[in-house]
Amino acid sequence: MPLPVKAPRRTSKPASPSRSVQLCVLIAAGCLTTMTGGIVSPVLPEMVQQLDLDLRWAGLLVSIHALAIALFTPVFGILADRIGKLKVMLPALLFYALFGVAGAFMPTMNWLLAARVGLGMSSAAIAAASIGLLGIMYDGEARTRILGYATSAMTTASVLIPLVGGWVGSFNWQYSFYLYGLSIPTALVAKLLLREGRSRSSAIDTSQNKLLGKTIRHPQVLRLYLTIAIAAAIVYTVVIYTPLYLKEVIGAGPALNGFVLAIRAVGAALVSAFVASRLAKRIGSRRAIGLGFIVMALMLGTIPLLHDIRLIVPAAIAFGMGFGVTVPNIYDDLATLSPPEVRSSVLAIGTGANSLGQFTSPILLGPLWSTIGLASVFYAAAAVALIIGVIIGSQSQRPNKQLL
Repeated sequence: MPLPVKAPRRTSKPASPSRSVQLCVLIAAGCLTTMTGGIVSPVLPEMVQQLDLDLRWAGLLVSIHALAIALFTPVFGILADRIGKLKVMLPALLFYALFGVAGAFMPTMNWLLAARVGLGMSSAAIAAASIGLLGIMYDGEARTRILGYATSAMTTASVLIPLVGGWVGSFNWQYSFYLYGLSIPTALVAKLLLREGRSRSSAIDTSQNKLLGKTIRHPQVLRLYLTIAIAAAIVYTVVIYTPLYLKEVIGAGPALNGFVLAIRAVGAALVSAFVASRLAKRIGSRRAIGLGFIVMALMLGTIPLLHDIRLIVPAAIAFGMGFGVTVPNIYDDLATLSPPEVRSSVLAIGTGANSLGQFTSPILLGPLWSTIGLASVFYAAAAVALIIGVIIGSQSQRPNKQLL
């Protein structure tokens, strides 16, 4: 009598985490990239005072990461496509914590800048890998909707981060740098929960590359890129130098500085969401962009005359509102001009122009601060914003059409 043969035990693979859970992890990683610069700005006055930093270049501590992001995001995007998104993201999250926390212990300006560059490179890798993973997980309209969710979350983070960074830094400016260590638990969760599916391989489309090159060389597109860079430089005037001004005039600490920066972001977020497109429909996108620059100019020119926080806060909100009108309409014009086949690439280059504008702000304005004083920084940025606003606002309101 033959012995009964036992059926092999089925081993079931653990269920993959739901897409919504993976999306939350990716959004958390994206919020870390928003945190890269927002943590330092509220505590910059304390750093300048305690480390005796050179006034000409101290602002670079807030902006130099933007240069690294602009330069290395495409590099890490290519690397992520070749070796895998998670193989780029997970080490980048660990290096993000390493370089971020290291900033608390750097004794000189050069070492601080080196740590900030490393942080920017790590942030670039996280951003490139996160976007790549979202591109694999979602297609079509779903991807557009998910990217909208991610943008909303990062906008919210841009409001909260200065508040948290300023509050933590009010105990000791070095403590703010410890917040970069949040990327370590993010890396652990990402290792456990994220899965990387197979992306569809496609041959290089030479005609599409030619179309992209022709589009980004068009004078209208180049002007929009320049406008994005100028707007970013003007905004970083507030991000970098307002805390220094508040420290000098009213003795503000990191917590108050963080609140002022956060309230500016609130104004920008609300106007971007509810006002910018409606205003452009009513008066035209160019007039809306010009109006936004003029509002920013008026608020920048007013800041050196204000010595009461009850007046400075409304000025910060109004500045954010001007920015909230300007930037969405610039990107909308850029998207309208771009052929659909290369629209994403054209907009991504616009993001690079934004990062370069942030980086150049302290390079151009730092010498004014060290030689003439803080007030001259705000007046110079206000003059530039006013000139740009008048030029753009006075242009004919021809409807933008796709270029090619």
